[in-house]
Amino acid sequence: MAKRFNEENSIADVLKQFIVQNKLESGIDVVNVREAWQNVMGNGVNNYTTEIQLKGSTLYVALSSAVLREELSYGKDKIIKMINEEVQKELVTHLILR
Repeated sequence: MAKRFNEENSIADVLKQFIVQNKLESGIDVVNVREAWQNVMGNGVNNYTTEIQLKGSTLYVALSSAVLREELSYGKDKIIKMINEEVQKELVTHLILR
């Protein structure tokens, strides 16, 4: 049975503690990076995005448009910076566009 604490904790603190104890951080990071990509890149790019994967610190993004892939490849560093700012963590260090 779980221990009971008499002190009051905020829900945010309890959820953070639960995530750390159950080692769920990596899964939540994947979801946060996907949402960050959608927020940062907007509808124009999202229409051509077919797959987003985070493996380690590398973000793999599959695009259905070769022209868009080439155009985005020129701004990889800026995209990485914007995604990391959106998730408020240094999660992505490399971006591979497929």
